[in-house]
Formats: sequence, structure tokens, C-alpha cells
Amino acid sequence: MSLFAELKRRNVIRVALFYLVAAWVLIQVAETVLPLFDVPDGVLRGLVILLALGFVPALVSAWIYELTPQGLKRETDPSLSDATREHGARRLNIAVIALLLLSMALFGYEQLRGNSTSPAPTVPPASVAQGPGDGVPEPASTSAASPQSIAVLAFADLSPDGDQEYFGDGIAEEILNALVRVPGLRVAGRTSAFHFKGRNEDLRSIGATLGVAHILEGSVRKQGERLRVTAQLIRSEDGFHLWSETYDGTDADIFALQERIAREVTRELKVALNTGQDERLVNAGTANPEAYALYLRATEVFNRRQAERYEEGIAAAQQALRLDPGYARAHSRLATLYSLWTNVAAPERFDALRAEGVRQAQLALELDPGLAEPHAVLGLLYWADRRYNDSVLALQEARAIDPNDSTTLFWGALRHCQLGAIELCERELDHVLMLDPLLPNALGWRARMYASAGDLATAVRMTERAREAGLRWTGIALSRIALERGDRAAAQAHMADVQKIFDAGLVPEAAAVFAAARVGDGQAQERARVIIDDYLAATAGRINALVPLTLVAVGDVERGLEVFADHLTTNDALFLGEVIGTRWYPDVWTSPAINAFLQETGIADYWDRFGAPAHCRKDPDGDYRCE
Repeated sequence: MSLFAELKRRNVIRVALFYLVAAWVLIQVAETVLPLFDVPDGVLRGLVILLALGFVPALVSAWIYELTPQGLKRETDPSLSDATREHGARRLNIAVIALLLLSMALFGYEQLRGNSTSPAPTVPPASVAQGPGDGVPEPASTSAASPQSIAVLAFADLSPDGDQEYFGDGIAEEILNALVRVPGLRVAGRTSAFHFKGRNEDLRSIGATLGVAHILEGSVRKQGERLRVTAQLIRSEDGFHLWSETYDGTDADIFALQERIAREVTRELKVALNTGQDERLVNAGTANPEAYALYLRATEVFNRRQAERYEEGIAAAQQALRLDPGYARAHSRLATLYSLWTNVAAPERFDALRAEGVRQAQLALELDPGLAEPHAVLGLLYWADRRYNDSVLALQEARAIDPNDSTTLFWGALRHCQLGAIELCERELDHVLMLDPLLPNALGWRARMYASAGDLATAVRMTERAREAGLRWTGIALSRIALERGDRAAAQAHMADVQKIFDAGLVPEAAAVFAAARVGDGQAQERARVIIDDYLAATAGRINALVPLTLVAVGDVERGLEVFADHLTTNDALFLGEVIGTRWYPDVWTSPAINAFLQETGIADYWDRFGAPAHCRKDPDGDYRCE
């Protein structure tokens, strides 16, 4: 009898198959269950080694012993019959089949879990392909997407306490930022990719929405200093997993883990890095993992624009700097938070916040002149002092350093909106939305401009997208849309909601009164003028931008322009974006006060240097005439 036939007769082959399948199932179950009980990672490795070492003894035992209804018997036992051996073989066959079915179920579960992460919005979001004739971008097809294109989704938080969401977001964002700098690789904007966090959308739908051929998703499990990061690269057209890896380590390993993932992705996508082996793709800006974690906490507040948490974010960045005084990115993130805070702070706090924002941005640039963000923030803060020329130069510098950052591009587009170049602003906002289709502020501004152009249907669709993406001030566009449709009650309600966001320093009734005044309530208009008179009489320094904006909106155009020109405000964008950056106020351009307004605010000087909008011309006397 041949050796193979003897192995088969003694059920050694069946035992080998049973052992291999049982070991695989046991490892899969252990890999899922052990982390739930905080079992050290070495236990799983020990289990794998133990199972590997046990394979040969199991085969030897199968050669020597036979499984019978009475238990194990030696192969040489005279009482062992062929029928008994056949009974043992059938039991092994059933066991192997059961384990194979279980392993197939586990594999199917893993595939299903990998192919569904996050959902698309209720209303299809903007993407890179233009829709048929309505001016609203529609989802792009993944079959038409470049093979060298990718979206990096927010990494899921699998930590026991569920308190590491900011950490998972931060890891994914660092990898995204690294991939953006790889030549030849198109990366979907952060805001759009992270929009799908916590949802249950098929990856193929996400790929089509964002117009990318690949998706990187992952998870983070962190407890104490122990860290596990899992990453998967998936082809979005068919959900095929191109690459998957799990990394175990500690907080101190996070920088190396991010670098490894970024390099694996570029290798799988066959993108040439054009960098030396020693040049890092991911540069966290610090070698201190605790400072880095605090920076990520501050970044979470910045990304979510949570005004009620600005102080918390600032405290986290300040603590990061105490741990690493040379952390340029922490200085830069501090500057952005101070800049955002000025938009909602009371007027008496504005100048101190703005000054600290400028100081932090300058400190960041002293430590790392190659950062783009501090230049962009300086552009915003210079704008607050109506240093328009300095602001634009700073934003141009930021764009030169990082030409694909959608936030910087958005801030640059707004400069055109707020200085009257409406058509140019629209084109640049469209470009921003090609890069980051679900950037909430860009959607909100574009929706408002569609509304002011009379395209209410498109404005409604884009406003819904902005609201779905998390924008708080959609009421600006919705109020005007409702007013155009004759629904004054809805217009007033929308306007009151949005004005509550920006009413710092005003009397409690101001938001409601101003909203009623703007929809034509005569008594509210009279009350609004009294509130404004009292406010201006009692206020020194910066004023709330709702004051001049409300005057213009109720028809006091000349006074509104004069008040704005005579006072710095806490939010010039609120006034200029609506009064100058839309088509709602044609009387502004023909007002007798317009030239004094342009001269006193510095807008005329900006136009002299960078060019006036198409509807304005400079006459021989040096005044601008606008249509």
C-alpha cells in the first residue's frame, strides 16, 4: 500500500485538514474577541505560534491513534475494525464541513463589514462633473475617475470607551495631507470625505459621489499607550480590497504608522513619489506623541467650527506648546482658532483675539516658513483691519505653498465676493467645490449667490446640501428664497435663526427685531432704528456687523454704508458678503455714498492695485462709477 493510501486509511489527511481549518477559525475569532477584554497583543501571537507547533504532533497522533465511539485507540489494537475506522472518517468529514461553513461565514462577514462604511447625504452632493443645464454639480462616475485618485475616510474609533474619535480623524487627516502632496495623485477634499463618517453607505456609492477610483478606510483602537491601527485600500468601482494591514504599537509609534500607511497606498496605486527614501511623507511637526494628541484635539474643534468649544481647543493647543515649544503647527492651529473666535465674540474682545491670532501665526512662520496655514490665517486677520492688499498677498502666499488646500482656496474666493467681483467669486467657488464637493461654507456662499441671481431652484438644492453637510447659517439663503416666494413668515423665521449666531453685544431682542424689519414689518423697522441708535451711541470701537447690514437691508442704504465705513466691525464678511457680494442690493452701487464708502474702507485702493469688478469703471476725477 502506498504512503498516501495509508495516510488516507488512518484519517491523517482528514485530521490535517480539520486542524488547519479549526486553527484559522480560532485565530479569526481570537483576533476579534481578545481586544474586547484588553488581552495583551502578545497572547494572539503566542496562540498562532502554539497552533503552528501543534500541527506536526497532531498528525503523528492521527497516525498512531484512531478515533472510535469508545475513545482513542492505538492503530495496532486488534479490536479496531474497518467499520470503526469508517465511522471515525465520517465524523471527521462532518466536522471539516462544519468548520468550512463557519470559516466561509466569517469571511463573508469581514467582506460585508469592509464594503459598507458610510452613507451619502439625503440630497446628492456636489461633485466634479457638471449636471445637465441646472448649474448644480452631480456625482461623478468612478469608471471615469482617474486610476490615481483616492478618498481618505475618517478612521473609525473602536476604542473601549469610544473617546478617541478625534484621534482617528487626526490620523486619517495626516495621511490625507501627505497624499495630497504626492504628484500625480488626486485626493478628495477632507470635508467631503469625512462627511461620510458614522454612516452606512456602500463604498461604491462614496466613490461615485467623490469621483475617486480608490478609498482608504480604517480604524483606531487606543487604550492608554497601546494602539492598534487598521487600514484598507479598496477599489471603489467593485469594492475589491487591494491591500489591508493591521499595525500594533504604542502612542510613540503613531508617526511611523502613518508614514507606513501613506507609502503603502502610493505603492499600491503605482504613484511615483519623486522623493528620497529618507524624506518623510507624513510630517507631524513634533516628536512628542502627547503634544501631537493635544494638537489633534484642537484640530477637531477647528474642523467642526464649534464656537462653544473654541476655548477648549485653544487650551489643548497651548498645552501642546508647553510640551513642545517648537511645535509650529500648534502655533498655527492656535492662530486659526483665535481667528474663528473673532467672528462670534463680543466686540470688546475682538481686538485682543485678533492680536493674539496674528502673534501665533507669526510665531508659526518663524519656526516653519514652509507652512501654508499661517499665511492664510494672517490673510483673514489682516482683512479684519481692512488691510485688503496685505490680506490678498498673504492668501496668495498660502496658495503658492499649498495649491490644493480647499480651505485656503475658499478663503481666497471670498475676497472676490466681498469686494464686488461676483462672477470671479462664483468661478473660484465652483473650483473649490470640485476639489471638496461637501465643504459646508463653500456650499452656503454658492447657494446664496445662486439665490441672488434668481436661480431659486438651484439655490434650494445647494442650500439643502450645505445644511446636510453641517452648515449653521443656511438661513441667510433660505430667508431670501422664502421672501422671493412670498412667504414672509418663513423668511422671518430663517433670518431670526441665523442672526442669533452673530448677535454678540446687541440687546437680546435685536435678532428677532432685525429679522422682522428685514421682511418689511414697519413697526419692527422703527424699533430696529431705535436699537441701532442706542447701540451706536453707547459703543466705542468695533461694532456688530448686523447693525450696518440691517440699515442697508431696510432701505437706509446711505446710512448703512456710512456706518460701516466709519466703524470697524467684528465680522466684515457678514456685511460685505451680502451687500457687495450678491446681486440683492443694486441701489448700493448707485448710492451717492458709494464713493466715500469705497475710499474710506480701502476698497478703492484695492481696486486700483488688483483691478475693479467688471461693473465698475474709474472716471477721470478718480471716482469709481458702478452699474
